[in-house]
Amino acid sequence: MTIYHAVIHTMTEAGTIPHGFLTVENGKITRVQAGDPDVIAEGDMDAEGSVLLPGFIDAHTHLGILEDGLDFEGDDCNECTDPFTPHLRAIDGVNPLDRCFSEALAAGVTTVMTSPGSANPCGGTMLILKTAGHCVDEMMLEFGGIKFALGENPKNVYHGRDEMPFTRMATAAIIREGLYKAKRYLEQWEAVEEAEDQPDYDAKCEALLPLLRRTYKAHFHCHRADDMMTAIRIAKEFHLDAVLVHGTEGHRIPDVIQKAGIPVICGPMLCDRCKPELQYLEITTPNTLYQHGIPIALCTDHTVIPIQYLPTTAALAVKGGLPYEAALQAITVMPAKILGIADRVGSLAVGMDADLQLYHGDPLDLQCDPWLVMVNGEIVKHTIS
Repeated sequence: MTIYHAVIHTMTEAGTIPHGFLTVENGKITRVQAGDPDVIAEGDMDAEGSVLLPGFIDAHTHLGILEDGLDFEGDDCNECTDPFTPHLRAIDGVNPLDRCFSEALAAGVTTVMTSPGSANPCGGTMLILKTAGHCVDEMMLEFGGIKFALGENPKNVYHGRDEMPFTRMATAAIIREGLYKAKRYLEQWEAVEEAEDQPDYDAKCEALLPLLRRTYKAHFHCHRADDMMTAIRIAKEFHLDAVLVHGTEGHRIPDVIQKAGIPVICGPMLCDRCKPELQYLEITTPNTLYQHGIPIALCTDHTVIPIQYLPTTAALAVKGGLPYEAALQAITVMPAKILGIADRVGSLAVGMDADLQLYHGDPLDLQCDPWLVMVNGEIVKHTIS
């Protein structure tokens, strides 16, 4: 299929093509060019001047692991019986038939990172998946990394039980202890010469090995500036490929974050200051970080903010000073880069997955929804206007 007569936001160095066409074959993009195609075949689509974009990417959610309309029955986000659980996998808790997957697709959100929650200093292994499908194993792109949490959440959960961690010190200590054990476990395996020298299997340490080998990223839930500095400190100590998630007070320490060279997934922003560590929440934070050269993405933290409001979150960031094109990048190519999946999604270029969407108007306008959404070359939404 070829989509022609489109304004194409490629999200690549090619920039925006004001009048061009894109061809999809076998689920992949095979051509992105200016002008008109030489031949228009049956089944090709006239975009009639619509805006053509990659599918949106929400870099931090709990989609499918916190189900819509349910309480405990659909909450598989937090295993609050052990503060250190890297061996838990989001893939085993996601319900791909949750109705919010359909709402994501209707809003053009075609890829998400879904994660265990932030009750534990270490919550588990995250999952990157497409939002189209009914079998999570087929929707999956990658295991996204390991989720860590600093600040109020672990304190609140375990303080009420008279268990460690009561303090930020204890939270950091639990993370360090787990990482050090995994580091020693890895060293033991690397030193093995005979079968009888193999260390005893340890599920938690095994789960952390890709992190220590830097094939997984460490995602740190952190709102306050001091928690972000703790995340940076731990990442440096263990040579982790880290990401700061939420970064609510990032505008207070942009120089520290910039020096550390760590990206930030900002959000949620469409919310009130519902707990003390959100007291400095500002819609200007993404722009402050962007102006300091810090790679940023935007997120809803679904179910905190419903997944379909990801583009509205980007519009709010524009209101806070973030340049329009940077806001589009923050929900397409930048989350793809931060999550390590930019070779497949987040931009419109030859060889990329055919995840795309068409708009009659401004994609960040609250009243404007995509009239066509495609995932892996398959049309999942087509509204005839």
